[in-house]
Amino acid sequence: MTTEYSQYSELHHKLVTHLEKVYPNEDVVVLAQTLIKTMHLDAGYQEPTAHQNNWDERDIALITYADTLLEDDKHPLKVLSNFLHAYLKEVVSIVHILPFFPYSSDDGFSVIDYLAVNESHGDWSDIRAISKDFNLMSDLVLNHMSSRSWWFDNYKNGLSPGKGYFFEADKDLDTSLVVRPRTSPLLNEVETVDGKRYVWCTFSPDQVDLNFANPDVLVEFANIIYEYIQNGIQVFRLDAVAFLWKEPETNCIHLQQTHEIIKVLRLLIEHYNPNAIVITETNVPNRENLTYFGNGNEAHMIYNFSLPPLLIYTLITGNCRHLKSWLMSMPPAQNGTTYFNFIASHDGVGLRPLDGLLNEDEKACMVETMQRFGAKVSYRRTQEGDDKPYEINISLFDAMKGNLDGEDAYQIERYICAHTIMLALEGVPAFYIHSLLATENDYSRVEHTGNNRSINRSKWDMAVLNEALNNKLSHHHQVFLVLLERIKVRKIQAAFHPNATQFTLHFGTEIFAFWRQSIDRQQSIFCINNISNKPQTIPLIDINLIGTDQWSDLISGQRYDDLQQVIELKPYASLWLSNR
Repeated sequence: MTTEYSQYSELHHKLVTHLEKVYPNEDVVVLAQTLIKTMHLDAGYQEPTAHQNNWDERDIALITYADTLLEDDKHPLKVLSNFLHAYLKEVVSIVHILPFFPYSSDDGFSVIDYLAVNESHGDWSDIRAISKDFNLMSDLVLNHMSSRSWWFDNYKNGLSPGKGYFFEADKDLDTSLVVRPRTSPLLNEVETVDGKRYVWCTFSPDQVDLNFANPDVLVEFANIIYEYIQNGIQVFRLDAVAFLWKEPETNCIHLQQTHEIIKVLRLLIEHYNPNAIVITETNVPNRENLTYFGNGNEAHMIYNFSLPPLLIYTLITGNCRHLKSWLMSMPPAQNGTTYFNFIASHDGVGLRPLDGLLNEDEKACMVETMQRFGAKVSYRRTQEGDDKPYEINISLFDAMKGNLDGEDAYQIERYICAHTIMLALEGVPAFYIHSLLATENDYSRVEHTGNNRSINRSKWDMAVLNEALNNKLSHHHQVFLVLLERIKVRKIQAAFHPNATQFTLHFGTEIFAFWRQSIDRQQSIFCINNISNKPQTIPLIDINLIGTDQWSDLISGQRYDDLQQVIELKPYASLWLSNR
């Protein structure tokens, strides 16, 4: 129901509560009114339902660049739309198109203009067309903007909008406590009409950090969010949001002002569209990541950043001890929140999310093994001034080439096992397009861009891709076919609802298993995975199956009427044992 807005509305009150913690010296009553008007909520808004799950077991996400798929004489966004309808219409529900705006570097994450579509990709009509059939996710690149943007030009010339929009610091400021994921200089000198200034650049000199201490920047992003909603965007990924607020003599990450701004953005978004979703992208240690759920009032979903490196480590070692320990430590997400599960993305495999989960020797072993499979390694600068591995750059398909002993014959089986585990875990599963297509390392693109992350950012010619996906001898065809089958099975199981019950099971270190139960308690699924290169056996009696139920494997279709029998799992095989 639409609620009439007044200066003293509940929404206004909530905004003021958060804003006064961020801007104690500003008139936050007026600022809250300005934000409401900017979002066009002053004429009325929809009150969101508390703890509402805007997702279910049918939700599967696809992550892709706008121009991953190419075809002569067609804009890439139209090519993407055609691919989605030809191959994935009944498979995925959420499509995350990575930054499709004009940009100057970092494959889109150095935005020149937030309110324009990159002309080489297409236009807003292409974005709206995709949003008609899929829930469209867009990046909200909050932390920084391109040094070639109109705003930054205005900043240097003392003009608005732009003046006061970028974070400055004294060149002699002690930044030794600052946590950041890069080795480039943090402060960069620029010439302005007021003389030399030093701007803060968390990620690169071309990505200048915005100054959210200026409330005008927050209002600008409220306007950007409104325009995105008008163009069909329903899921908002807050990129690199952990670094948003800077405070001298702190680590400048996860500061309370950052959390309060996320709460403000969520309030604005969900009061315009109660079905919208806010996702935080925070590539940090697991405990820090979990804080972005807030008290059910920050992110609806958080990226499960510890899953990719832990799962890779598990499959190359054949030992699930750390993966089990992590899974047991993960709190069940309360209704209205859930995990965004992925095992590959446009970035590398982050190592910081392993802090507290693996020791340094185990991390080094993983890095060395991945390098043998063709990986590049990117580094970050620590507070002590050392350069430390930050992420492994490799395609997931090549990461599954073998184990600690080297390459073997189980690459595809290991690869399918990884995705089968992801599909069954609590949360919404997300497939990076190159993982769905089993794309290999792209060394030529690395050489062309000079960016290690380009190893997993290939471009596919659609004629070549169509041939690969229809060639039964191609590993692309083999992987794609099996993954689509597993996805379709998952989508009709109530026990795989993102908020369904999950418990970790214990069958030794070579079998990773967990139990899911539907919210109505009618369906149970025992998810059993052999994560080793040797056959494993499990007596059904050890699983504690209810004898009056009928049990079958959802993957193979095999029934298990004799609960005294012993199951044999081939290397990297999986079982979804269900009573329905």
